[in-house]
Amino acid sequence: MGDFSGRRALLVEDEGAIALLIEDMLAEIGFDVVASVARLGEACKVASMEALDFALLDVNLNGEFVFPVARILSQRRIPFLFSTGYGGAGIPEEFRHCSAIAKPFTILQLQEKIQSVIVLEL
Repeated sequence: MGDFSGRRALLVEDEGAIALLIEDMLAEIGFDVVASVARLGEACKVASMEALDFALLDVNLNGEFVFPVARILSQRRIPFLFSTGYGGAGIPEEFRHCSAIAKPFTILQLQEKIQSVIVLEL
């Protein structure tokens, strides 16, 4: 499955068990997960400073929205994907053009969504 071998990913997810599951999925398809963070402030810091090829962003982090991280990634031209249990309703207008994946998702669904996002960015 290693289509993304050597690429560096950021995971922003506030549910510990889900984060571990998604980290495993990302690793299985070849990503090096350079950071897995649950808090908005830390996610902004990592998004600003790390060399990244992709990020998966949980929309709602314990009541805080992840959109400041998405803005940083957009400015740095780093492809990202929102993950949400709310569907498109929770995503503001400025990010409606961005891809999202509905939780729960399979590794195959994740891989296909990431491929479409990364291809769009090239």
